[in-house]
Amino acid sequence: MSLLRPDEFKPPPECPVFEPSWEEFRDPYAFINKIRPIAERTGICKVRPPPDWQPPFACDVDKLHFVPRIQRLNELEAQTRVKLNFLDQIAKFWDLQGCTLKIPHVERKILDLYKLNKLVADEGGFDIVCQDRRWTKIAVQMGFSPGKAVGSHLRGHYERILYPYNLFQSGANLLCVQKPDQLAEEMSVDEPKLQEAVQRAPAPPPDVCPSARRAKRMKIEVRVAAASLFTAACLRFSRRLFLLLFPVDISAFVSQVDLVVCLVCGSGGDEDRLLLCDGCDDSYHTFCLIPPLHDVPKGDWRCPKCLAQECSKPHEAFGFEQAHRDYSLRAFGQMADAFKSDYFNMPVHMVPMELVEKEFWRLVGAIEEDVTVEYGADIASKEFGSGFPIPNGKFKVSPADEKYLKCGWNLNNLAMMNPSVLTHVTADICGMTLPWLYVGMCFSSFCWHIEDHWSYSINYLHWGEPKTWYGAPGFAAEQLEKVMKKLAPELFESQPDLLHQLVTIMNPNTLMAHGVPIYRTNQCAGEFVITFPRAYHSGFNQGFNFAEAVNFCTVDWMPLGRQCVDHYRLLHRYNVFSHDEMVCNMATKAETLNVVLASAVHKDMALMIKEEQELRDKVKKMGVVNCKEAKYDHLQDDERQCAKCRTTCYLSAITCPCSPGVLVCLYHINSLCSCHVSNYTLKYTMDDLFPMMNAVKQRAELYDEWASRVTQTLEAKLEKKKGLPVFRSLLTESETRLFPDNDLLRRLRLVTQDAEKCASVAQQLLNGKKQTRYRCGSGKSRSQLTVEELSSFVRQLYNLCCSLPQAPQLKELLNRIEDFQQHSEKVLMEESPSVAEIQSLLDVSFDFDVDLPELLQLRERLEQARWLEAVQLSSAQPNTLTLEAMRRLIDQGVGLVPHPSVEKAMARLQEQLNLSEHWEEKASSLLKARPPHSIETLSAAAEKASVIPAHLPNCLLLKDTIRKAREWLQELCFLQASGCILVADSLSDMLLRGQAIQVQLEPLDRLESLMADVQKWKESAAATFLLKDSTLTLLEVLCPRFEAGAVGSPKRKAKKGKESLKNNKKKPTRLNSLSDVEKALSETQDSTSAMATLEELRVREMETFFSLRAANESKLLPTADCMDLKVCFCQKAPMGAMLQCELCRDAFHSVCVRDPAESRETQPWLCPHCQRSEKPPLSKVLSLLASLHDVGVRLPEGDALNYLVERTLNWQQRTQQILQTCNLPELEERPETPPTLTHWVSGCDNTHNNTQAPCLTPEWNRTSHAQTVFYTEQRCIPLQGLNCELEELMVEGLLLQVSLPQVQSLYRILLDRANSQHSNRAASDATTDATTDAMTASERKAKRRLERDGLPDAESRGKDKKHSHKRQKVNKKKLQRRPASTSSSPRSDFSQSDDSDEEMAVCPAESCLLPEGDEVNWVQCDGRCNQWFHQVCVGVTAETAEKEDYVCVACSLSDRQTRK
Repeated sequence: MSLLRPDEFKPPPECPVFEPSWEEFRDPYAFINKIRPIAERTGICKVRPPPDWQPPFACDVDKLHFVPRIQRLNELEAQTRVKLNFLDQIAKFWDLQGCTLKIPHVERKILDLYKLNKLVADEGGFDIVCQDRRWTKIAVQMGFSPGKAVGSHLRGHYERILYPYNLFQSGANLLCVQKPDQLAEEMSVDEPKLQEAVQRAPAPPPDVCPSARRAKRMKIEVRVAAASLFTAACLRFSRRLFLLLFPVDISAFVSQVDLVVCLVCGSGGDEDRLLLCDGCDDSYHTFCLIPPLHDVPKGDWRCPKCLAQECSKPHEAFGFEQAHRDYSLRAFGQMADAFKSDYFNMPVHMVPMELVEKEFWRLVGAIEEDVTVEYGADIASKEFGSGFPIPNGKFKVSPADEKYLKCGWNLNNLAMMNPSVLTHVTADICGMTLPWLYVGMCFSSFCWHIEDHWSYSINYLHWGEPKTWYGAPGFAAEQLEKVMKKLAPELFESQPDLLHQLVTIMNPNTLMAHGVPIYRTNQCAGEFVITFPRAYHSGFNQGFNFAEAVNFCTVDWMPLGRQCVDHYRLLHRYNVFSHDEMVCNMATKAETLNVVLASAVHKDMALMIKEEQELRDKVKKMGVVNCKEAKYDHLQDDERQCAKCRTTCYLSAITCPCSPGVLVCLYHINSLCSCHVSNYTLKYTMDDLFPMMNAVKQRAELYDEWASRVTQTLEAKLEKKKGLPVFRSLLTESETRLFPDNDLLRRLRLVTQDAEKCASVAQQLLNGKKQTRYRCGSGKSRSQLTVEELSSFVRQLYNLCCSLPQAPQLKELLNRIEDFQQHSEKVLMEESPSVAEIQSLLDVSFDFDVDLPELLQLRERLEQARWLEAVQLSSAQPNTLTLEAMRRLIDQGVGLVPHPSVEKAMARLQEQLNLSEHWEEKASSLLKARPPHSIETLSAAAEKASVIPAHLPNCLLLKDTIRKAREWLQELCFLQASGCILVADSLSDMLLRGQAIQVQLEPLDRLESLMADVQKWKESAAATFLLKDSTLTLLEVLCPRFEAGAVGSPKRKAKKGKESLKNNKKKPTRLNSLSDVEKALSETQDSTSAMATLEELRVREMETFFSLRAANESKLLPTADCMDLKVCFCQKAPMGAMLQCELCRDAFHSVCVRDPAESRETQPWLCPHCQRSEKPPLSKVLSLLASLHDVGVRLPEGDALNYLVERTLNWQQRTQQILQTCNLPELEERPETPPTLTHWVSGCDNTHNNTQAPCLTPEWNRTSHAQTVFYTEQRCIPLQGLNCELEELMVEGLLLQVSLPQVQSLYRILLDRANSQHSNRAASDATTDATTDAMTASERKAKRRLERDGLPDAESRGKDKKHSHKRQKVNKKKLQRRPASTSSSPRSDFSQSDDSDEEMAVCPAESCLLPEGDEVNWVQCDGRCNQWFHQVCVGVTAETAEKEDYVCVACSLSDRQTRK
């Protein structure tokens, strides 16, 4: 069931949290004494140790076993427990009458019967509330909304459930006696409705415990037990009920039944309505009871008298039950974590602390929710071990943690340190001088309490989840007790010392609502919480944790300790230790006490002796004459407790012979026994206490003498005032002798601190510290004084208890400051003060460490003056006054304090800025306009903007644009007036410059059209001349070449370099690149100069090519080793089919340069370096030149084309003249005969018969013993015997980038001429060949054996040199090499390499098997070719090769043809 939920919990304010430094943390008592003035205002405080202070956890987790306490949360709260007790009484009242209580619902809420009963009682009772119709008011007070007839429902519930109970409490059911007739009439008129709320049920069995009853009560509706009534129980009913249930012969019992009469009406009639009490067997009519019963109860029933006896029995004192299970620390932690995780349905570490706190106070105040937790509290550390390490303990401490053994914050050490007065208590007090351990779980709590003897306590949380604390300061202790007694008086009536039982809690919000100051904190692992004397505190645990706590007492606690003993005497509460005994123990050691403690002991002892003397005198006056000395300190505390107030007796006690072992204190002499006082005996501990007090007094006199001097020093006047050193010496003396930190010392310290501060401030003012702060821009110092404060400060210096030497000097400083203020006021009154004058005043103020109001005004005026000077300076220099400068000045002016002069300057500057921005924007728009404006429009705008006294970039750009436009027009007019043909570069430059000018220029369109025509012509020329994908430009193709030769040929480049040096000697200026040529052509004034430049290039071109041809021919002479040559683009040796360029005479591999689709016509073959263009026909070139003349613009490409045409025409003319001179036939078209190509050529007799045989040079073909590894597919004109003029004519024809039929004809004529010369030379060589053939085979073999130049390698390319040399060795042993002929062909040299040479040797067999291995045998042909073959490739064994001659197939066929 659920009652009205209380308001949501509002956390109280936080208590102070201290974080001491290591220096402060060293002495715990000094630190606690330091924070006490602050912390005792809240009762509790939290201390966070330095981060590095982390003591090890020394408790043995496995051996720690404990039995926790069971806590039912809704029984902890005082007001909730009062409600529960009330409901217990109501339930018991109805249970004893055989009924079960059913708590009704009102508007879907459980009815609070306790509150309803209390409100009705406060209004005067049931009858008054009914008469005055106050049920609606009661409903509103209970939280129900008015106007819903809730009041009538409340009345019905009250009348049925609470009204009978209240009648029973008042005793009305025992006093009222009514007649049966009256009761019958009343019952017939008005049928009561009690049974609707009270249902009969059997009484609970005797073994049901109160807790079980309470659990049954907490249910919304308790089911009625089954009506299984024993027959014996039914016999207790009236005789008629007995007869009805058991129809037997009862004549034997008539006499006894007739004796049963109703004790109320005295009648035995209406036997069917007569009830017998199950407790006393008295009889009562159902209608005689108050209230009357309608039916006979079916369960056990008690009469009003027995009911009163049962309900008047005293209740058991409330306390926590012990759990039935013994937990280990690990098992308890598992249970605690499981409980919290299940309750909040989330991991324990994710539950917010605020949620746990609100839920705890909700559960505490909720009657309907019975949540039970367990708390391992007050576990003795002496038995299980402390969480802190202790010397000689079971926990082995590492060397790094040994410092924690003697640390003052170790709770095993803290309580018994010298500053603690508990060191003088002889016995070990568990929980007070010995720490207690606490193992908590979620919601486990410690109730409101104060420590024993109102001592300090300190709690350290070793690990685990936080612990939430609530505390009230010590001065509010009585107020808190008063509020709790007021709100729950029923609890204190039965237990006056309830708050000392640690079983009652009350919501902090409730206490705060009644004016009690409450503070809170969350203690996390590794933090301390300190409670101060008589500070009530309580709290709960957020989850599973482990804490340790101990008590300690300081000197300031002693007066409170004696007051606590008196308080305990009133409550009849036992003492943990004897306060008097502790004081006497300290007095016996007076010489070892410090003066602070001695003074406190002296004061406390004086009160103790005075009180004891008065009590002894009182006892003696009462008639006690027997006195006897006793040693109470030898007895246990429980053997010397007062029988009345339970105070531990030490100084004296009263005993009587009649009661051995019983004693009372002198306050309760009348409570000992009934004997006469004269029989009593006064037993005292010591006879004379004054000597002990005197010893303590003497020890405290040092402090008294010091206190007298301090008082005298503080109260000195005028000239008798002491200096600051005297005050410091008194403070030093107090620290040295450890005097108490009382009001006098605090006053001395405060006065000294004030004097030191005043002296420091005075010295600072005298030293002028403000200068540094002001110049550093730090502004006003927090310690700066105003002039009024300085004046007051000076007066304060003279009013101090001590005299300071700075006071007169400060007085003089005050006078200087007043003079400064007068001068400043005068300067500020001026209209426009100068910067220098203001600055001088500010410089003077640097010496004053005082807050002067004039300084702010002076600084403002200084900034204004500097700004005005900057504005004047900028206006005087308009060339540097930019828009940004004007804006910056305006921004600076806006930040200034308003002033008339500033406002005027700002207005002028803003007007000038607006005008400047307007013309800047206008100039920018004019320049960006499309189409551009005319020059007249721009000139008019520029003239207007020129009058503005400012630096305007856009306006200046506008002027510069107009200037450029005029210059451009003048230049164009000059070019047109000169009558010269326009040069393309000049035209392009003018066009670009004209397009960049943002002005409308009329001639610009004509220039753009003209440049478009030029570009169109260049594109047409490029399409005519340039090859596809050519990297050359049109100018490169049209101009004579200033360089020649294959790219990447080092020898050719070197030779070119040499030629360049020779030419440089002749001509100082040389064109070395295309850009030089283009520049030279562009700079020429007319076409004649351009032709001269190109003619110079032609001469260089001819010289270069003649040198190149000679170089290429020389490297291909028969004396060269062709395997060392690097030819073609691939830069490899000549091999296979080759092509020789007719122009540069360089050799190329056919596969590298020949296109398979290319026709093999008889025409001069040019290499890619020499074939630079498409070579269009002359007619097409002439038409292209004519179109350029129509454009009317000179350009380098045009000059080059013009020169090309003239050069072509000149060549044609010279060609005709030279051919006529040399008697050569006219150049005409003749049919071309394709050549017969041979892929392999060997020296043979029929060479002269094949005029079309491939050849490289005539020298190669004349060698009769030649063996070539390459050949040419294209015939070339031999250079030997060629006329120089013809060669020059042929070279220049090939260089022309125009296709001419004369070039083809000249090539064929010269080629035919070379073939005829070659035929004549071949006939003369036949005779030599026949002589060679006449040599016998044996002679040739002998000759070859003499050739030991080396063997070719048989290994493939890339084989190891070691294998090559090995194979050569083997081959040299097996093969008989023949001496080579002195006239052998160069091609033979290509096929024979020295032993030192590691070039690859090739087997010429038609199907070479390419054998590999360490030994490859070779055989040399004994015929004409002298070539080497693999033995395995030609089918020759090693023996055959050694003994017989071998002639290859080619040589055999050649010999047969010769014989024929």
